[in-house]
Amino acid sequence: MGRVANLYNRRIPYHKVLSRPASLGRTSRGAVTLRRATVSKSELMPKGDDEVFRTFIHDFLAFSARVDQCRAGFGDCLGISGIAYTTLISIAHLQGEEGVGVSRIAEHLHLSGAFVTIEVSKLVKAGLVHKRANQEDRRRVLLTVTPKARKLLEQLVEIQAPVNDALFDCLSASEFRQLASMMARLVACGDKAVTLMSFLTAPSTQAGESTRKMSRRR
Repeated sequence: MGRVANLYNRRIPYHKVLSRPASLGRTSRGAVTLRRATVSKSELMPKGDDEVFRTFIHDFLAFSARVDQCRAGFGDCLGISGIAYTTLISIAHLQGEEGVGVSRIAEHLHLSGAFVTIEVSKLVKAGLVHKRANQEDRRRVLLTVTPKARKLLEQLVEIQAPVNDALFDCLSASEFRQLASMMARLVACGDKAVTLMSFLTAPSTQAGESTRKMSRRR
């Protein structure tokens, strides 16, 4: 279990996660039931249970779905997919005077280089991105948006700006700055969580846990 605790970069031993007290819940008929909390950190349990956490997660997922819908809409306006739009506008913002490499776009979007390469190829085929060799490293390419793409992105602002404003209309300036400062840290936490999920659900891990349980029964 120590391997899991180290992987998650927490001081709480993983066995304590499994031994957290269960919280009370009610069925549709009003019967009281016991339910194990889905988190263990006290910071995520302000009421001593996971009620606030669950509500936050569901609200977060609902908001994320709406962001995706808006992104897909921006892409539709340009005749491309939502992720292609995100790739295109990232190139436009990061290209500078010389162009930007695939690895920089991948880092900016928290995506793999291979995935970004596929999306870039689609944009090149659509005449929205120009790709040329990097003179300092011929194995790499530099990306710039084409005049066609630049014109489309400028026209899109008439829709993009009010939609983006509406997405965060409820936030004050200080609240937005606070939220923006948290997002990079949350992405890093998400990477840790995905790694931990892969570790805990790996067949070898599950087999080892089953073996340990059988040994204890003996």
